[in-house]
Amino acid sequence: MTAIAGSQIPATMLLDAAVIDAPDAFYRRLVNEAPVWQVPGTTIVAVSSFAAVAEAVSRTEDFSSNLRALLYRGPLGTPELLPFDVGIQALATADPPTHTAHRRTVFPELVARRMATLKPDVEALARAHLARALAKPSFEVMAELANAIPIRVVSGLIGFMAADPDRLLAAAFDSTDMIAATLPLEEVHAAMARTAEVMGWITDQLQHAAECGGDGILGAMGAAVADGGLELGHALAILHTLLSAGGESTTSLIGNAIHMLALDPDLQARLRARPELVDPFIEEALRLESPFRHHLRHAPHATELCGVAIPAGATLLLLWAAANRDPTEYERPDEVVLDRPTPKHHLAFGRGIHFCVGAPLARLEAQVVLGELLARTEHFALDPDRAPERVSSLMVRRFRTLHLLATAR
Repeated sequence: MTAIAGSQIPATMLLDAAVIDAPDAFYRRLVNEAPVWQVPGTTIVAVSSFAAVAEAVSRTEDFSSNLRALLYRGPLGTPELLPFDVGIQALATADPPTHTAHRRTVFPELVARRMATLKPDVEALARAHLARALAKPSFEVMAELANAIPIRVVSGLIGFMAADPDRLLAAAFDSTDMIAATLPLEEVHAAMARTAEVMGWITDQLQHAAECGGDGILGAMGAAVADGGLELGHALAILHTLLSAGGESTTSLIGNAIHMLALDPDLQARLRARPELVDPFIEEALRLESPFRHHLRHAPHATELCGVAIPAGATLLLLWAAANRDPTEYERPDEVVLDRPTPKHHLAFGRGIHFCVGAPLARLEAQVVLGELLARTEHFALDPDRAPERVSSLMVRRFRTLHLLATAR
């Protein structure tokens, strides 16, 4: 059993600014040289190959989803851990059997009862926002579309009352900033403080739903709290997780997909001519530019993974984005291939018991926004005078700004 794999890879590479911005070469190096890599000088273990990630998610007793630490950039540019255990593990951070109970509470409302009714609302939002954006020769994709639409959809799905979309989106981004690993410790603490303020607002919403009833997921959570089937703290954590994931993941997906199309006019033309190819393109966008680059796991006891020793208390980074380009799993792993035999065979929404409950919603929103954008434009391209800017994060792959030049039909 290997004690440390990839010891020749410097710890600073994980958070190097150039690697964060363009990580593919580093990910390939990890997959080839150290698919299970203990970052030198730390108890952080990066898991990068498809096989290693798939094995880790299947071993829930060895690799817990409980969130025990946040990541931040230390003064030497290496990742460091801030112990973080608020005593409540819910949905995404819960292990069985708690996770099973939480998922059962959320899943019927999120999928079975609501998905069939959501498409007209998403279409109306997309058309309204696109009409405003395309009235100008140049527009900023994130502010006009990718940020604006998903947070309104997920807020309505949850059933929040009198919600401020901008405030909720900022809260979603704060949640991922807390584990972005690229922020210094003081900025992580600032994000935590802002999150606490939003949690107070969510608490008021949940308590009102528990006392008076409500719509959507909020109503289901309130009823479960009122009848004693769900603890208040767990319900709050679930709502915050759904808000954060629903706002962040679809925002990133839409921005990444539009960027890919803006760089490839032939692919744009192909999708306009054959709209049925939008769906497999979305799966390739998810695979190639995974909205969440990784999720965390915790090793409650010493174990091993793919022959590499994992110390007790280690924090694992399951690098979905690296595994999604593993050449042993995918032919032409760095290319958009629209006729893959199993287009959804990727890890962008996780794998195993924690497969994202909101995946159908993210796919629906991306399908509608991309379909409407392609149908309402002759072509679009990046604005040469305003280069795209990405968020600096090990956790998410999201644009801060993305300016387009577009010709409307």
